[in-house]
Amino acid sequence: MTAVVIAGVAFIAVVGGGIFYYLYSQAQETEAQELLVYAEQAFRQGEFETALWGDDDVLRTGLVDIINNYGRTSAGNLARYYAAVAESELGNYEDALRYIERFDPPRGILGVGPISFHAVVLSNLGEYSRAADVFQKAAEWDINEATTPQNLFNAAQAAMEADEIARATQLVNRILNEYEDSQVADQARRLEGMLFVRQAS
Repeated sequence: MTAVVIAGVAFIAVVGGGIFYYLYSQAQETEAQELLVYAEQAFRQGEFETALWGDDDVLRTGLVDIINNYGRTSAGNLARYYAAVAESELGNYEDALRYIERFDPPRGILGVGPISFHAVVLSNLGEYSRAADVFQKAAEWDINEATTPQNLFNAAQAAMEADEIARATQLVNRILNEYEDSQVADQARRLEGMLFVRQAS
């Protein structure tokens, strides 16, 4: 009988804890979304410092505080992306990389842009080989006739900058074989010529 009672109490504790965590998480999400409104507004107006750090004069919270205090929420995740872009716009590429590496991109086409942006940040830091990897990830994230060939082309350019000529050539060939009617096909052909010259030299 005692064992049954103990098991029952344990079950109630687990269920109660689960309900408490759910309600707490929902409250955190709501708070984070409300705080994000001002930061988003500043971000869209190009006020990147204010977006990042908020405005103490009007008691507005910035992206950094949202990330630190609500990092596990969806709004906190989105704040990481905004913060990465804001830091990049301010020329702070190391900080931008730190935020974008912790951002969880959404599935499907909406995730392509942030992943491509991650690759751009790496390129701005001279990390061309890693940038090529991430551009390829963006190309594969949502296969389509627009963003896939564009990101393959970007990956090829980054690979060439990294002096990975064979890899760049392979990427260009994929564009010309699989996406010969894409908007980047002509650029890919020109890049193919440049790669041929690099290989011959």
